[in-house]
Parts: sequence; C-alpha cells; structure tokens
Amino acid sequence: MYPSYLKLYKSGELSERVKKAKELLKNCEVCPHKCKVNRLKGELGFCKTGRYAIVSSFFPHRGEEFPIRGYRGSGTIFFSFCNMRCVYCQNYDLSHWGEGREVEPEILADMMLELQNFGCHNVNLVSPSHVVPQILEALLIAVEKGLKIPLVYNTSSYDTVETLRLLEGIVDIYLADLKYLNTEYGRKYSKVKDYPQRAKEALKEMFRQVGNLVTDSKGVAIRGLIVRHLVLPNDISTTSEVLNFLKSINPQIALNVMAQYYPHYKAKEYPEIARRITTEEFKKALEQARGFNLIKD
Repeated sequence: MYPSYLKLYKSGELSERVKKAKELLKNCEVCPHKCKVNRLKGELGFCKTGRYAIVSSFFPHRGEEFPIRGYRGSGTIFFSFCNMRCVYCQNYDLSHWGEGREVEPEILADMMLELQNFGCHNVNLVSPSHVVPQILEALLIAVEKGLKIPLVYNTSSYDTVETLRLLEGIVDIYLADLKYLNTEYGRKYSKVKDYPQRAKEALKEMFRQVGNLVTDSKGVAIRGLIVRHLVLPNDISTTSEVLNFLKSINPQIALNVMAQYYPHYKAKEYPEIARRITTEEFKKALEQARGFNLIKD
C-alpha cells in the first residue's frame, strides 16, 4: 500500500508507534539533547516545545527540489523552534524565536488534510526532529480522515536513530541536510556538541529505511533519501569529508549541492562566514560532487 503508513495503519502498528513516541515525551529523549524533561506536563527543554507542536505556517511550497515540489507543490508544514541554533539560519524568526501557534493534534491533522485537498504531492514536515511524537499523533487522526499522500521528513539530521526507527514504514521520503563533518564547527555555528556523529548515524538509518531516490514517470519522488549540502565560505562546510561519507553510504545517493548561502541572522558576527560564497568555491564543490546523483532543477 502506498504511502507506506497506510499498511501500518491497517495492521494497527501505527497506533502502537504513536504510543511509543508519546512515551519519549515523559522524560524527553526525542532528539539527541535528551533533556529529560516531562513535555507531557508542559516542561520545556532545549527545543522550547512542550506537549503540543508549534506551527509557523503551512502551504503548498513550490521552491523545493523538483522531485519534492513536482507540478502541484509540496505541502509544507513549518514547525517552530528547532533542536539546533545555527547562527546563519535563514528562518531564525521561527527556529530561534518560535514565531507560530501551538496546535493540538486534531488541528495538525486538519492541516495535513488541507494540504492534500490543495493537490500537493506530499506533506513536507520542516524541522520535525523535536516533534516526532506530535506528528505521529496527528498522522493517525489524519489517516482516519482520509490522508493518503506520502510524508517528507525535512530535517537538519540532528536526530536519534531510536526516534527515526519509529518512523520506519511511515516516512517514505527523507530530505536531510548534512551541514559539516567537523565537531568544532557544529559547536560553534550550530550550538550542538556532536553534530557530525549524530548526523552520520541518522543518515545511515534513513538510507537503510528508504534507499536511493525513486521517482514516478513524471520525476516526482515516491520514496528514498535526498541529501542537501549547503556550501559555506572558506570550506566551513567540509565538503570533501561530507562527500566521502555520502559515497560510503552509496555512490549514487541523491545529492543537492546548494549555493544559496547568505549570512543571515548572527553570521556577520563570525568573519569567516560573513559573506556569500564565491563562484570558485561553488564550482569546486560541484567538481568534487561529480559522479553523485545530483538533483537539478
């Protein structure tokens, strides 16, 4: 059955996954921070999100990679706050400041259904790592009301393998960032202590679940992993290390090497990333990525 979660719903497994995910909120271990707060009682940890998810906006997005946006747009739900604090974040008003509104699972489910009614190819969950239990709770309600388009898990890759395993057979498409493979850069620019380790573990798990990108006859994603790599100035993005790691997973992994870096938010406080990248820096990254299954619009 497609999307995959329909099979789990029919078997009753989706309901069991919801129960397991909600248990993680009691002594929170949803993401690598493992803050140990009781979010079911409204206690807040690093992500500043309690019992319910906070949503900034939802709409048909036509700016994603073509396999994601297709011809009718990707049904994007932007979750507020984040489990990272990237100093160059372009959505800092959402991810750092938390602009948005708290939504109960019934409301989140209705958002998913509305996006389906718009004709979107998928439900695109942006910055979902800290609200996986809330997403699954809403998904169960949405499926009962007729949801039948696939889920895109659009993540920074700061995820735990344990939480990702709750999504196996539920998420068909992973859209994952790989920012850098340098621990100190993760601390300095994203304010997390172990980004490379966690991201590598997460990407291996995502690939294990869904494999390489598969599209329909029109080029729209059906299943698989797409990795995004944003090129940063002065090779802060450690592109060579990133590409070697991805090659070790699969040489034909779907990869989007991105040039749109801009020194948003607090980036100008860090001289080494306080500028746009040069044409030469981007050309070098593309040359290094030659041979990968590059996503091109």
